[in-house]
Amino acid sequence: MPELPRIVITGMGAITNLGHTAGATWEAMRAGRSGISVIEGDDFKPWAGQWEVTFGGQVKGWDPGTVIEFREAKRLDRFTQLGVGAGIEAVAHSGIDLTKEDPELCGVILGAGIGGIRTIEEGANTLVAKGPSRLSPFTVPRLMPNAAAGNLAIRFGLKGPSSTHATACASSGHALGDAVHTMRRGEANIMLVGGAEAAVTPICLSSFGVMKALSTRNDDPQRASRPFDADRDGFVLAEGAAVFVLETEEHAKRRGAAIYAEVVGVANSTDAYHITAPDPTGSGAGRAMRWALRDAHLNTADIGYINAHGTSTPLGDKAEVEASLAVFGDHVRASRGGTCLISSTKSMHGHCLGASGAIEMIACIHAVRDGIIAPTINLQTPGTRDEHGHVTPFDVDLVANHSRERRVKYVMNNTFGFGGHNCSIIIGRYQ
Repeated sequence: MPELPRIVITGMGAITNLGHTAGATWEAMRAGRSGISVIEGDDFKPWAGQWEVTFGGQVKGWDPGTVIEFREAKRLDRFTQLGVGAGIEAVAHSGIDLTKEDPELCGVILGAGIGGIRTIEEGANTLVAKGPSRLSPFTVPRLMPNAAAGNLAIRFGLKGPSSTHATACASSGHALGDAVHTMRRGEANIMLVGGAEAAVTPICLSSFGVMKALSTRNDDPQRASRPFDADRDGFVLAEGAAVFVLETEEHAKRRGAAIYAEVVGVANSTDAYHITAPDPTGSGAGRAMRWALRDAHLNTADIGYINAHGTSTPLGDKAEVEASLAVFGDHVRASRGGTCLISSTKSMHGHCLGASGAIEMIACIHAVRDGIIAPTINLQTPGTRDEHGHVTPFDVDLVANHSRERRVKYVMNNTFGFGGHNCSIIIGRYQ
């Protein structure tokens, strides 16, 4: 059987509530800064005073016109603007000239859990207020979940494999895994991959709110997202995008590209348990982790850091810790001297739904490249509090509140979504 090509990361781009570039996003993660703030926008004003949750992870101060021509930007939903903007940065960062590449060997696979929800809401409001003839002819091409991938392909003339994954919060993890398999099969030697989401909208905020999935810590928004803390009370809804340039090692070396990390293992599994709640045993998540290790031909002791899904929900965080302990055992168990660290950057940027895994990949790349582990901020009492107020501690090192220097060779990125979708990605220091 022929040896599979090695897949490397040669470019990064991001637009998040932590920063409007991948570099600025990483610096905020490294510093432990929060990007959570009071929600702004005229679309929320009709229900002023009625919102149970008044904060989120909005991307503020970013002008799409700085990277996309004004008329074009007006034709795109916000999630597509974010995705295209991040993709443009990733290509520039990689130094690749796509006009000189075979377009049939270049593709794009993105994740978007919800897609153009802002366009859907605006269209519904127009329909009610003005009637069916007044909707924009751009409504459908704006709301499509595949609009970000399609527009990136058009911008750069990418004619190879292109698709979009919509597996809730696991979307961008699945996108990256699909891109790796596509390249291993020899169907492409360059792929743009990542995720984009812009779901801080009235319908999404109210829908997640009535599910009791969101934190209601309105008096202290920047401390509301507190993964793995005993007093966590739900996730913080956020938006953003991150895109990466993947290349086969052979292609990257041939053009003299800078290589930031290597993708060595990908896997996904399904809980088959509940449409929104995780399997409390974490068995589905554990399968994804084990299968990713198998795909990478690694042992648990090889992993130095796990970037957790860690959304700050009572059930989800507990199930993820259970899964990590079941898979990694003493290697991650703090009381036994375990050396594998775990943290959740959602404590800083909130939950960007389908874009989360991609945004968190920035922390993973810098972990193997720079030896810096991003922290879990707002972590005061690690564990789960029961109805009597008793806290059962989590026996893992969650890199509380401050980043930490640690040389690691391999890291794992976990993304888990509604529907029971689980995805684990392993990246390694390139050498």
